[in-house]
Amino acid sequence: MILPRYSIAASTISGAGKGLFLEEKVAAGRIITAPDTIDRTWRHDELDSDPELKAQMYAAARWFEDRYTLSPDWPDECYINHSFTPTGLWHLGFIFALKDLPVGAEVTVDYRHLLPPGQEEDFIDTATGEKIIGLSWHESLSSSTRALSALLDSAHPR
Repeated sequence: MILPRYSIAASTISGAGKGLFLEEKVAAGRIITAPDTIDRTWRHDELDSDPELKAQMYAAARWFEDRYTLSPDWPDECYINHSFTPTGLWHLGFIFALKDLPVGAEVTVDYRHLLPPGQEEDFIDTATGEKIIGLSWHESLSSSTRALSALLDSAHPR
């Protein structure tokens, strides 16, 4: 579920195809996307061992631990592209605005949080030329938790 108004248009990222762009301002720390209509998750070994599921790995995203969803119907959330300097923070299936985002901002996340541990994406980060390699669950969860805590503390000081 994408919460702010948005549109799908040509991405500002070279070679990325289409991207998801905000049609309204989003304040730092606000949720941009939230999980919905997830009726099933699979373990990575299930996806890897079943030929039909393996053929859909292009549409896989890690949600937690060793559990993945498949979205071969390509919902609009799938137009959120990768960046090592993302505008959004992926945390347990939610995407939070990493800073105040203006109208027209492209929503991006770090795909390392969505990939299986050690799996290399089929493309490189075009801004840096670096490979995109999945983080371990522990590294993904601990780094996104720290980042979210810092983000919320700075967006809403005590």
